[in-house]
Amino acid sequence: MSPSTQDLPDLYEAGITELQAGLDAGLFTSVDLVNAYLSRIEEVNLQGPELRAVLEISPIALDVAAKLDEERRVSGRRTMMHGIPVLLKDNIATEHSEGLNTTAGSHALFKSVVPDDAGVVKRLRQAGAIILGKTNMSEFAFFRGKIPSGWSGRGGQCKSAYHPNGSPSGSSSGSGVAASVGLATVTIGTETDGSIASPSSSNNVVGVKPTVGLTSRAGVLPITAAQDTVGPMTRSVEDAAIVLSIIAGEDPNDRRTLSQPRPVPDYPKALDINTLHGKRIGVPRSSIPSGPENDNALPQSMLTTFNESLRIIESLGATILDPANLPSAEQINTLDHLVLYVDFKIELNEYLAALKEVPTGVRTLADVIRFNEDHPDLELPEGYSDQSELVRSEATEGRDEAYGRALARNAELGATRGIDSVLEEYRLDALVVPAKGTHTPAAIAGYPTVTVPLGFFPEDEPIKYDGTNVAYPAPGMPFGLTFVGTAFDEYALIGMAYAFEQATKVRTSRKAIEGAVPKMQLESKS
Repeated sequence: MSPSTQDLPDLYEAGITELQAGLDAGLFTSVDLVNAYLSRIEEVNLQGPELRAVLEISPIALDVAAKLDEERRVSGRRTMMHGIPVLLKDNIATEHSEGLNTTAGSHALFKSVVPDDAGVVKRLRQAGAIILGKTNMSEFAFFRGKIPSGWSGRGGQCKSAYHPNGSPSGSSSGSGVAASVGLATVTIGTETDGSIASPSSSNNVVGVKPTVGLTSRAGVLPITAAQDTVGPMTRSVEDAAIVLSIIAGEDPNDRRTLSQPRPVPDYPKALDINTLHGKRIGVPRSSIPSGPENDNALPQSMLTTFNESLRIIESLGATILDPANLPSAEQINTLDHLVLYVDFKIELNEYLAALKEVPTGVRTLADVIRFNEDHPDLELPEGYSDQSELVRSEATEGRDEAYGRALARNAELGATRGIDSVLEEYRLDALVVPAKGTHTPAAIAGYPTVTVPLGFFPEDEPIKYDGTNVAYPAPGMPFGLTFVGTAFDEYALIGMAYAFEQATKVRTSRKAIEGAVPKMQLESKS
């Protein structure tokens, strides 16, 4: 008997396990799945709400899907990612011969030829995943200057699916938006300081920012090796756990990964609804922006919902320690990001020098700045002309004594006198914070976070523009909750996040605005 449409998964929410069950049962093929996602992208990416979440599509995705379908038929699936489409942030390298660019959203790197797939892409391909395309992002991972979250020269303005003027947040903006409305089952983002946690929060999805060194950064346009990391952005903790188990692990092309604990945990085994029972969870209040004197204060509606979440966590058997403040919180709040500026120039120049070809001739950060100045119509249009971050980075003079002190200070403030200190003092298993504006301690420590949906702004929430043409907060927009731990504590954090997710089911309580929800679904076979 042929499957009816009712038997097929709804691609707005369908997860990896559900899709694998349908693929294994022959209800549909990976070719069908790719075609459905391509149609969904066509509906809302450049038409209708013009989400501009997807920058480009792989011209060989359907061919790859057909080969993987045949392999499944002959010998079964390789892993839980076999035949599953994945969208990659546009700073993650893919072999140029396959037809996808790697540009970090910049015309300066259009048609540049990378030497190899990024380390995480190799792992995804080996697992049988289908690279569907690249997502839009805040250009150069939001390290260009004062531009709206989600804007890049190549991709234009990525938009929230929850409010017409809502900020998608950066810099993994397109990955967050694409995941939020089911333009792919799995998206991959990168984070230096908030770029997985924040767009996950703002788009009602789950984001895992791994410990620096758990996932390879080889082939990823860098900001700083001290903080850069690559992680999954999906609609469920289960999917994020499955993907992290695939992309984590050693890579000789990223020496930082060689010091990680062995073996890589089987993260899906952490998925237990009772995980929070008996845990001690701290609330670092002084790290949460609040109060009338704070220009960056979180909206009261978000803080109220956060406080309610603490009671939910307690009801799941955890003990809440509130406050459990980081001794270094005040110093972190006034941190000068010297390390980022120094490392960006050095590491970007190394990345550019290693490219096989660069048609624009750009080989250094100075060249990028000059390219932008020479092509203002492409890269510096009215309202998007700031490249002060690039300029400040170019003015740095290398890794001198001041840099060394700043690097050591970051580690001390984030880890030794920060997260590790408070975890030890209060005998905590994790910290919990609103996902917005609270990511820097974990960023400078290189420590993991897991972000899950927490709530939505009320319909009477005042719209706030941040000096650009995108707004946050805005009525109906999502916000998230972040669990924070010490180095390589992803397994425990995933378990806690899963327990909270399953108890609250926040994500499924509200959909994106009607026009932003694609209508195309898998079709039943006759």
